[in-house]
Amino acid sequence: MRGKLLDLVLVLGGLVMIAPLVWLVVNALSEPINAFQLPPQWIPRPPTLQNFQQVPDLIPFAQMAWNSLQIAVITTAGALFTSALAAYAFNRLRFPGRDQIFSVLLAALVVPVQLTVVPIFIMMRWLHLVDTTVAIWLPALVNVFGIFFLRQYISSIPRELDEAAIMDGAGHFWILFRVILPLARPGLTALGIFVFEASWNNFFWPYIFLSSPEKMTLPVGLVSLQGAVGGGPAVVLFAAITLVVLPILVLFLIFQRSFIASIASTGLRA
Repeated sequence: MRGKLLDLVLVLGGLVMIAPLVWLVVNALSEPINAFQLPPQWIPRPPTLQNFQQVPDLIPFAQMAWNSLQIAVITTAGALFTSALAAYAFNRLRFPGRDQIFSVLLAALVVPVQLTVVPIFIMMRWLHLVDTTVAIWLPALVNVFGIFFLRQYISSIPRELDEAAIMDGAGHFWILFRVILPLARPGLTALGIFVFEASWNNFFWPYIFLSSPEKMTLPVGLVSLQGAVGGGPAVVLFAAITLVVLPILVLFLIFQRSFIASIASTGLRA
């Protein structure tokens, strides 16, 4: 009885969590006159794609999607690479001040990104990288949360595997790329989804560093779309948001088993 009650609570909680997303898609598929009805309708009647067709007429959606995709892919690949190297060093290597350096690194997690934007902007201007996509992905190549997350995951991999590889004459890079990372694939997948989603939805950084319209990303484009529509049908904005959210949902559905397994096995252990 207690188990069924818990299942019921979890199902109700899941429905509450997914309701805004369903409402978004339903309104994106509805005609303007049928949107925002009370009580909310969960099936568009009749469904229409005209809202999606209007999105590229108002903003260069394909160009913005390509810009966002490039930045997200480079950021994800770079963050995974640097996080794996740093996580291995902090977990497997012993060097003076290792724990102290890691503690200082963790402290960076609580620093708001707004405090770092001014020095990074000055640095990017000095490097003549302002108004380039490099200014967006270069600071994101080092991900403190990624280092912490992968370090926790690597700590679950038996050290006996390292010792066996060392006895066979393997070096640290061989152990990392041939032993550790293949076993840490679920953790890498979960971290990749986290980083890709954060980069894909990043509004603050492109809004600060980019000024050329042809270099804008999707989150900035949604804001400009909102301004272009003005008092017009908000369902067009809903359609654009649906198109932005869709890749993240597809990515999660493809890798959900690895994602859930990684979160369950990592457990954010100390």
